[in-house]
Amino acid sequence: MQAVIMAAGKSTRTWPLTLTRPKPLLPVMGKALLEHQLNSLEASVDEVIIIVGFLGDMIREHFGTQFGSMGLRYVEQKEQRGTGHAVLQTAEAVTGDFLVLNGDDLYDPADLQLLAARPNAALAREVDDPERFGIFDIDADNRVLSLIEKPEKPRSNLANIGAYSFTPDIFALLEKVAPSPRGEIELTDAVHATAVEADFHVIHTRGYYLSIGYPWHLLEANSYWLEHFLEEKQEGEISPLAVINGKVHIGAGCVIRPGVVIDGPAYIGDNSVLGPNCWIRPYTTIGRDCLIGQGTEIKASVVMDGVFAAHRNYIGDSVIGEGCNLGAGTTTANTRHDKGTIKTLVGGVLLDTGRVRLGAMMGDGVQTGIHSSFYPGRKIWPGLHTLPGCVIRKDLTE
Repeated sequence: MQAVIMAAGKSTRTWPLTLTRPKPLLPVMGKALLEHQLNSLEASVDEVIIIVGFLGDMIREHFGTQFGSMGLRYVEQKEQRGTGHAVLQTAEAVTGDFLVLNGDDLYDPADLQLLAARPNAALAREVDDPERFGIFDIDADNRVLSLIEKPEKPRSNLANIGAYSFTPDIFALLEKVAPSPRGEIELTDAVHATAVEADFHVIHTRGYYLSIGYPWHLLEANSYWLEHFLEEKQEGEISPLAVINGKVHIGAGCVIRPGVVIDGPAYIGDNSVLGPNCWIRPYTTIGRDCLIGQGTEIKASVVMDGVFAAHRNYIGDSVIGEGCNLGAGTTTANTRHDKGTIKTLVGGVLLDTGRVRLGAMMGDGVQTGIHSSFYPGRKIWPGLHTLPGCVIRKDLTE
């Protein structure tokens, strides 16, 4: 059986993290989102067709043409004309019944096996905020009666989560689908048409489902992965004067110097150097080739590869892009004084994240001057820098 993964989009809602990489390459516990997804598919399919577009060569170079027992093939979506248009690009490569998955979501392998066993079906789960999703209306036999995108008055709270099984008949339906009001060919319109013309069912998820819609969702996925899938390992050179509590992964080639405290669950990537006298708090992932130095404290954060935080930094509930260099005393505030939820701009709209703890989100290659301080929920675009003593009250985009 084949699977198609949609990985072509620009993902503007996850800027600045996806200005320099496609979203499927964002890391969760040291591995790309797409790698976790491929692992979940291995029990169900023998070939995966990855639809690439924005920075697609990065995905090709990262994964090549084989992943475990599965062959990998790439199809390019040259114009971003919707999810249905993306799937249409695979018509010549698909040979039979197949799965289609969003490239930025994480699905439980057991749920994908259930999906692979039933053609013309979709995974669905109940949600608290149905107005944000495509919502299924179903009968007593789980047959789909309708699928409505982001309804003002939802008829249920059963959400479409972007995982489908189709027969090749879907391609003829996609050819007939009229563009949506935003001018795109929507896969959900073809699902609705299938439900009208033939049987289409939902499969209620039993396992996890994690969606990376905004930068802070990376923190949530990382915490979930550390909680449920972390494999304890301690390699490299670890000082007897370091303290390691709980489940911790320390990769090959690491150096853990005296006075370091690591409270698990935590993941330290290969060839990183920690200490002396730094504190890695729970639910933190540190990438490869990082230097986390004297007096630095990191809490519940994702720190990507090649980051330098060498002198008395505080990084809390933050996402730090590859190759960032944090000047001494850089501090990311992660709570409001009034303990309210943190708001941040996304696409020019002030969005409530729903989180009471959220620090900074830095693109790749950011450099901060000494004693730079970030308000909660602030973002800084790749390659930018701050001056010594700066207080970052607004997003830095230029």
